[in-house]
Amino acid sequence: MDIYQTLRNHFDSHPHAVIISTEHAIKAYSGTTFSDHAALAAAIKISHREIIPSLLALANSHNFVVHPVSSNKNWGYGSITQDSANRPIVLLDLSGMCQIMPTSKSLGLITIEPGVTQQMLYDYLQEQDWQHMVPVTGAGPSCSVLSNALERGYGITPHTDHFYACTALKAFIPHPDLCQQEYASAVSALDKSEDDFIDKTFKWGLGPYLDGLFTQSNLGIVSEMTIRLAKKPNAFSAFYIQVFDAEKFKESVEFIRTLLESQAGMVGSINLMDKRRLVSMTCKNPNIDQSPIMPLTDEQVNSLAAAKRLPEWMIVGSIYGDQPVVNYVKKYVKRHARKLGRILFSDSLLLKMAHRFASMPLDFIPMFKDVKAQLTSLQEGVEIMLGKPNQVALPLPYWRNPSKQPDKALPLHPADDQCGLLWYAPLIAMDPSTLSHFVDFVRNTMLRFELDPFITFTNLKHDCIDSTVPLVFDKQDPAQTEKAHACLRALIDEGCKQGFVPYRLPITEQARLDKGTPFWQSIKVIKQAMDPNNILSPGKYDA
Repeated sequence: MDIYQTLRNHFDSHPHAVIISTEHAIKAYSGTTFSDHAALAAAIKISHREIIPSLLALANSHNFVVHPVSSNKNWGYGSITQDSANRPIVLLDLSGMCQIMPTSKSLGLITIEPGVTQQMLYDYLQEQDWQHMVPVTGAGPSCSVLSNALERGYGITPHTDHFYACTALKAFIPHPDLCQQEYASAVSALDKSEDDFIDKTFKWGLGPYLDGLFTQSNLGIVSEMTIRLAKKPNAFSAFYIQVFDAEKFKESVEFIRTLLESQAGMVGSINLMDKRRLVSMTCKNPNIDQSPIMPLTDEQVNSLAAAKRLPEWMIVGSIYGDQPVVNYVKKYVKRHARKLGRILFSDSLLLKMAHRFASMPLDFIPMFKDVKAQLTSLQEGVEIMLGKPNQVALPLPYWRNPSKQPDKALPLHPADDQCGLLWYAPLIAMDPSTLSHFVDFVRNTMLRFELDPFITFTNLKHDCIDSTVPLVFDKQDPAQTEKAHACLRALIDEGCKQGFVPYRLPITEQARLDKGTPFWQSIKVIKQAMDPNNILSPGKYDA
């Protein structure tokens, strides 16, 4: 069966569809940061949702698989699973669906389509004078806002949990009897007014809550999402606590836990980064010309950190509110974190003077260049906290890329640039001893597989913490690629035994989940009911 020709027969004359041949589809869409190109029969790029039901009906009748992507930049996790039945795979590119619909400017409610990127939303809010922030992530300006929420991503702006900020969505279900109509909540179906406002402002709707079924799943193609944006604060300050004494790690964790609990609503999420991660953010890999590329030794880490005056751990957080509130929380931080190490605030006179000094044309002085680079990185971090997307986190995948180094003046695309990246993202109890044990576990495991153990903890709540651990490797070296996958499996398997449970998995690891539990058996029943022909992304978080 020639799927490409079948798609052309049905959609070639449609003004909102572009059909892409096998060769061009594989080249344009199937590259990842951890595997070779996936086999695609064709791709279809659409700019209007009216094509989705016809495509799903065609897939049901012609027995081919549909894989929807928004921006196709799910770096380190991947989007396309292979079909065990060896059926043709058609990639559905939703990036052309990029409408932004204002639900309520005064309330910060906005409805977006899958192709709306962080940068698009930011530009819209600026142009239309919305006093609200984009729910940014470190993935960068060119990544989809909607897809990140569906993967239950999070960020550092006040509405940290991005799907929790989703108040409503619409979708197409792959069932042959249901795919012709767009799914919406019961409230939306009952509301006879034109603006559908109640559905878009009240998350839970009426009856069983089904919207959550479309997150981390293959149960439908989401065509639009309404999100509640956080308002720009009247006052803001970022804080940076440099912990130079490694023995104060447990005290640092206790400080973060107490701060999040006592100052809830005024403090955003808090990042805790180790020295190796800070080195990767501020230094070029000194081992980049080795073959194979080896992890930094302790001596190298200490030498690089000393040259840049980097601490053992860095606590980075944000304070939002009216000026008296920000001042109060700053005093709280100063009082309770003084014993941990050096404290800096983004609105301090010291940093303001440093930024002014950095604007002077003194780049010919090596030390000045280092200071300027660090100040630029701090400023980009502040922009992220205020909802302005940038590429501050995107150089990370290039740490072991021997053929290309990142230039943030240009758009970065780690997959196209042959970077090697996988993510280990477990949830851990917010307990100092448990986290200390986790640090030892990650470092020992990754060094055993000759990978650099970069550790970041993202603290969303006071009782549970997420660690995002990147596995960065030379993707052009098959042996390193194999080691990276083996290391990820070891981290997941041994970590689960110790209570470190992933909240999100790369597609390569989803098939290894124990599908015999009541949870996954329930998912199997739901999948069979909603997609009896298994045409939509088979193997993605299913049984």
